[in-house]
Amino acid sequence: MSTPRLTETSFIVLGLLEQMQPATPYDLKQVAQISVFTFWSVPHTQIYTECERLTEAGLLDEHREMTGRRRRIYKLTSAGRKALERWRAEPTEELFEARDPGTLKLFFGAEPEVLAAAQLKAHKRRLSELRKVDREVSDMPAGMRQALKLGLEQEQAFVRFWARLAP
Repeated sequence: MSTPRLTETSFIVLGLLEQMQPATPYDLKQVAQISVFTFWSVPHTQIYTECERLTEAGLLDEHREMTGRRRRIYKLTSAGRKALERWRAEPTEELFEARDPGTLKLFFGAEPEVLAAAQLKAHKRRLSELRKVDREVSDMPAGMRQALKLGLEQEQAFVRFWARLAP
């Protein structure tokens, strides 16, 4: 087995599996949708392919159900846990990378009032979703709780910004 190049998607899979294992890629996708995907965009299909890639690299163990839907169920191997621990131990100076279509359109001259109405609605919806997670999920690890709080603050800032531009 060769050592694969590990990406942020690799660490999303490894980190979520550490918290949830055993889990299917569908399980990972569902949890990522209300957690990691609020601040890190990854196509859903990439979760499935990343599980396969990490298994081939020896970082995940795969168990296949023998009946029914024959789902693939994954767990971290000791090598996967070590890779995750090494990655977490390395501080980063990389900054937040914004890829916001609304801001991009605003920058290039979209009508602010029209754009603001749509953006305000979308950010209020996201803020509501995050508040619901904050209220309903009490057993969240500390790091996840802190990332959720950051997401809440970011969405509140977006709501304030777009509300100022809305008609």
